[in-house]
Amino acid sequence: MKIAVIGTGKTGGKVVELLGEDRAVPFDEDNPPTVDKLKKTDAAIIFVPGDAVAEVLPMVLEAEIPAAWGSTGYEWPEDLDEQVKAKNTKWVLASNFSLGMNIIRKSIKAISAGSEILKDPEFHIHEVHHVHKKDAPSGTALSWKEWLDREADVTSAREGDVKGIHELTMKTATEEITLKHKALDRALFAEGAIWAAEQLINNNDIEEGVMAFGQLFDMVTEGQQ
Repeated sequence: MKIAVIGTGKTGGKVVELLGEDRAVPFDEDNPPTVDKLKKTDAAIIFVPGDAVAEVLPMVLEAEIPAAWGSTGYEWPEDLDEQVKAKNTKWVLASNFSLGMNIIRKSIKAISAGSEILKDPEFHIHEVHHVHKKDAPSGTALSWKEWLDREADVTSAREGDVKGIHELTMKTATEEITLKHKALDRALFAEGAIWAAEQLINNNDIEEGVMAFGQLFDMVTEGQQ
């Protein structure tokens, strides 16, 4: 199994490391991907900045290979699902490839549902990342707000080499609840991306088109129950 890794920065580099030389086919500015090169791989894992997606996306489409996208800060085309289906392939999109983040997603939805009976709850989402992360708030913080489906202040900070901290606080006049996720090692994002790519290659239950990482997680875990 050969997996193209497009973007070998902090997280993409970890993907290459975990896959090993026998499985990873890395691409970066010094070795840019081409359609022909991508066609020789079984799938792609992509961690490029949002402003580079527009250049990479047509090549991955034309290569007609499964792809796990970890890029944030890009507005995906409304017809992306139709484009991917037209190429008879499967893509998964993620603002965060942490498998544990899907447990957080379910927890946030539970908090949202339970808050309906509380008096005047206030919500605050805060995220912290390394100083080189360009988009703010992070894609993950925006996902948290979407999962919460409540009015919430979202704040950001950029400090040192922080791998990712996200915190949701719900506060009323009488109590406060905090939910926190802290990334300890970028390997967690790489592991999740590799898991997603392998699912796209091997899991015949996945239909052609585009799905969110959370949908893939739910499909696989619920199928194992």
